[in-house]
Amino acid sequence: MQQRSPQADDSATAGAILAATSGAQDQLLPLLHAMQDAIGYIPPEQVSAIAAAFNLSRAEVHGVITFYHHFRSAPPPRQVVQLCRAEACQSMGGDALLAHAEQALGCKLHAHSSDGNVGLEPVYCLGLCATAPSMMINGTPHARVTPARFDKLLAKARETA
Repeated sequence: MQQRSPQADDSATAGAILAATSGAQDQLLPLLHAMQDAIGYIPPEQVSAIAAAFNLSRAEVHGVITFYHHFRSAPPPRQVVQLCRAEACQSMGGDALLAHAEQALGCKLHAHSSDGNVGLEPVYCLGLCATAPSMMINGTPHARVTPARFDKLLAKARETA
């Protein structure tokens, strides 16, 4: 039995999602969200097919994908750490927390740790302003995060991955 590669599976899933679209331009964002939710990213090789389905140029589709920070063009790392960079969190120690996270992970914002397993991303307001600074790990919000708490939360997330 021949094994399929993850990329082939991603392509098949993306193709099935694309086949289910009506092609109405108001459905582009829902399609991109569906693809991101199913695969974890928008495969760059699907941009041409998406553009054709919506009667758009590849540049227009690429522009939408890159404009919205939520969309990815590459598979995500196993763990995604999002640090709040809004003013309330910055005023309550968010800059020190960011510096600690960059040191602990060995990477800057918009990058991956040296082992490639953790991505560090900014997020602009998690709605936890009263309990700043805040962050999310794999979509789970955490408030009143200190550098020590960051280390504990990250260690726990790595254990469960």
